[in-house]
Amino acid sequence: MSENKRFGLNKINLLLIAVAFIIIVIGFALMTGVSSGETYNPEIFAPRYVTVGPMISFFGFICMIFAILYKGKGSKK
Repeated sequence: MSENKRFGLNKINLLLIAVAFIIIVIGFALMTGVSSGETYNPEIFAPRYVTVGPMISFFGFICMIFAILYKGKGSKK
């Protein structure tokens, strides 16, 4: 009976998921821009907000997929 209640992910999977989640949060934090009210601020198009943040978030999502699908070397099936 206890064998049927095993969780599908190992400790290494959960650790990789946590790391991927942190990478995603860092990417979203880099995308947050400065708000200066109603005046136009051309700094919202800086590479940090437009390119670097989304790339880091995308990398985090790819790592999340890998973390979920990863099977350790000693796992069977």
